[in-house]
Amino acid sequence: MSILVVGLSHRSAPVSLLERASLPTDSQIKLVQDTLAAEPATEAAVLATCNRIELYADVDKFHAGVAELSTLLARHSGVGLDELTPYLYVHYEDRAVHHLFSVACGLDSMVVGEGQVLGQIKDALALGQELHSAGRLLNDLFQQALRVGKRAHSETGIDRAGQSLVTFGLEQLAAGTAVEAWAKDRRALVIGAGSMSSLAAATLARVGVREIVVANRTPARADRLVEILNQQHGPLRHRTAAADAAPGVSARAVDMSALDAELARADVVVSCTGSTGLVLTADAVETALHGRRTPLALLDLAMPRDIDAAVHRLGGVRFVDIETLAEASADAPMATDVDQVRTIVSDEVAAFGAAQRAAHITPTVVALRAMAADVVSSEVARLEGRLPDLDEKQRAEVTRTVRRVVDKLLHAPTVRVKQLASEPGGAGYADALRELFDLDPQTVAAVSRADLNDTDGVGRGRV
Repeated sequence: MSILVVGLSHRSAPVSLLERASLPTDSQIKLVQDTLAAEPATEAAVLATCNRIELYADVDKFHAGVAELSTLLARHSGVGLDELTPYLYVHYEDRAVHHLFSVACGLDSMVVGEGQVLGQIKDALALGQELHSAGRLLNDLFQQALRVGKRAHSETGIDRAGQSLVTFGLEQLAAGTAVEAWAKDRRALVIGAGSMSSLAAATLARVGVREIVVANRTPARADRLVEILNQQHGPLRHRTAAADAAPGVSARAVDMSALDAELARADVVVSCTGSTGLVLTADAVETALHGRRTPLALLDLAMPRDIDAAVHRLGGVRFVDIETLAEASADAPMATDVDQVRTIVSDEVAAFGAAQRAAHITPTVVALRAMAADVVSSEVARLEGRLPDLDEKQRAEVTRTVRRVVDKLLHAPTVRVKQLASEPGGAGYADALRELFDLDPQTVAAVSRADLNDTDGVGRGRV
């Protein structure tokens, strides 16, 4: 196993640098493709969220891999390598697995325990599979990370250790007031219709806002989000008896050209688009404040930012962005459930390493058994030449007997070598087995390629 991850996150870098280094989808694709083209890497995947950028690769050389991945991250992020390097972290082999599993469980999130990162890991794996850049190793790694994350959320109370980034942001806007009481009967404007914006809209509906307006550059996506909101959170007369008794929310979609007018009507604005420039300038917000009697709450969850940071100097504005959330979450209490999740992560890392080491020797064991089968066939054929008078029943019995002898001789050593190979430091047993039995390396490689093809074929449907 030679997994290498090079990345930066809110824990290692200032938010201002993360904002500059953010990667849109097309840049992620090019980064993965260029990583595969680099000499040290045979597999690659990129995990890019609002507060982290991480490049995963299967490499055959550690130092060359670190240098190449760091250079590629700098090139595609647009931040110079000299400026980026002090904020990069590097994890290798078991530490890389431990890191991704911790991320999947929400232990490394800005708000500990948030579950949205699972969807982002799923997206990273899907992109790797679509680009055929995630082979057997990264497929196994990301698939297992998803399972570990789900296990942590189902077996522990990690969800209680923190809230989603949206909920945490709304709590900061509410400034000590219960979010439900603060949000009641407010008008909300959601800018964007992606995963984070959809989560924000659903959260706003759940906490009791009266109206949600969705503005997005692609009208169809805004219309779809509004349709879902009206179906799931619409007025009470449209809801089932099993639903809670909240009065429901009225949702509608608007074009981005109507942003200024809707901004003037809104009480709370949540913005999370993929734009590389500002969506709301300080001047636009200042204009929307004219004639207002109530403060305007602004929550910017985008990276890079959607809302001009200068709005915090305007009177009548309550502004929260990713940087504010990072500072606020630094002092958030850690629940005892975190220790349980850390134990799960440690156990799962050990199990994953053992499984990978055991899988490494499997092609050698298969090649050994194939060689033994060839020997049996050859000897049976030679026996038939020497004893041509054997009838069909006798030949069959001789063949079964020889096969049983060979199987019994190979059973104990092959089972034991798999056990030994699964332990730390067990990688050399495959080499020893090949040397002892003089196995053809090309035969072992052919088994490995066939196994990889089978894994890829199955893995693409398991996300």
